[in-house]
Amino acid sequence: MKIKFLLVLASFFFFLNACSKDDNQAVAGLETPVANAPKEVNDHGFKAKWNYVSNSKSYLLDVSTNENFTTFVPNYNAKPVTDLNEVVVGLTGGTQYYYRVRAKTETEISGYSNVISVVTTGSSNIPEDPTFLKVKANKLANPFFIGMAIKASQLTNGSPYDVILKNEFSSISAEYEMKMDQISTASGVYNWTVADKIVAYGNTNNINVHGHALVWHNSVPTWLKNYSGTDAEFAAEVKKYITDVVTHYAGKVKSWDVVNEAVDDNGGAMRNTIFLQRMGANYVKDCFQWAKNAAIAAGDTKLLLFYNDYATSTNIPKQDKVFSIVDDLKANNLIDGVGFQMHNTYLSPTKAQIETDLNRAVAKGLKIHVSELDIQVNQSNDITAFTNERRLAQKEKYKEIVKIYNGLPAASKYALTVWGMKDNESWIPFSTELNHPGDDWPLLYDSNFAIKSSHTGFLEGLD
Repeated sequence: MKIKFLLVLASFFFFLNACSKDDNQAVAGLETPVANAPKEVNDHGFKAKWNYVSNSKSYLLDVSTNENFTTFVPNYNAKPVTDLNEVVVGLTGGTQYYYRVRAKTETEISGYSNVISVVTTGSSNIPEDPTFLKVKANKLANPFFIGMAIKASQLTNGSPYDVILKNEFSSISAEYEMKMDQISTASGVYNWTVADKIVAYGNTNNINVHGHALVWHNSVPTWLKNYSGTDAEFAAEVKKYITDVVTHYAGKVKSWDVVNEAVDDNGGAMRNTIFLQRMGANYVKDCFQWAKNAAIAAGDTKLLLFYNDYATSTNIPKQDKVFSIVDDLKANNLIDGVGFQMHNTYLSPTKAQIETDLNRAVAKGLKIHVSELDIQVNQSNDITAFTNERRLAQKEKYKEIVKIYNGLPAASKYALTVWGMKDNESWIPFSTELNHPGDDWPLLYDSNFAIKSSHTGFLEGLD
């Protein structure tokens, strides 16, 4: 009986010890919480939200007016919260705030969550800054081009587009009309009419012209898609096209996106395009070599050659692959800069993600073109009208991106180009690539050509 008692007692202590170990292991592995977008934003507060963390007993909430959290909003420095949300109150209207959260047990505290940005609402009647963008940019110690994507139909003298372009912008990119399927109608046969109009408009009005784009998988003309010659003959056709276009616009177009979007979105591989299939893995380098040779032969030794792509700030495998291509081009002295499209949302990418992405190009001594900037505010289709909250959040995101760009070394800055003029003419709501679920308001001007808060945010980024 005594032996049985001892065995039961030993089993009991073993059970307690095992439970204790499990608890300690769980605590030691306390996960970092994920903060979510705020809800119920108003003039004086908002609801901060975050995901549940296993084993946590409570959460510690920080709210600050700066994303480095060097100061805190009163009462919101590690404020204990037992729920998965907290209504933050006592704030100032129309002001930028940031929040983060940690999980907590009796003895352990997790790392900090991601930082969430939120702008409290305020009066929508505050007048916007009417200063012209290029005027302010040209007063900088190290000025750069302020660009906009355009269509030839917008370039009628005296039209609202024309007036805004001449007042505000120092560079233009053709939204679509200088791509291969718009210019090339057959082998060695070209329709220059529309592209010539765009280039002449820029040259006549002392506006820089950026060529977009020589090679892109979504703008292959039908005759080249169906080309029945050998792969070597296919490559010769691409070479001829690049050579002829660069020669035709020598001295008139100051820069070209030579290859656009050559990297796949998944796995950091080359995109499986007709160019890869028929020209091989070195086709990007070949295209850059042909563009450079054509420029030199035409006496255009100042032509700048760019590689252009999207979503590299958040997709790290894609970013790595892009820069492996860039490294190869740089090693062969074929590239001058990188185009970062920046079709962003008001929530993403973060400031740190954008800086990391751009700084990789800076470190390589390359010029940077923020080439297709717009900022979605309705990517989740959760609003049916452009709310005051989203207006202010978009303003802050434009300000953030422009400020990042403005802070780059002088030698790295080329142009910051907004992808379109008016919200109602943006490509975003109609994009099959984005599969955008509804309306959006991503640009600097509304449907009536009036400047928005995003325009003011852009200007503030130039301070």
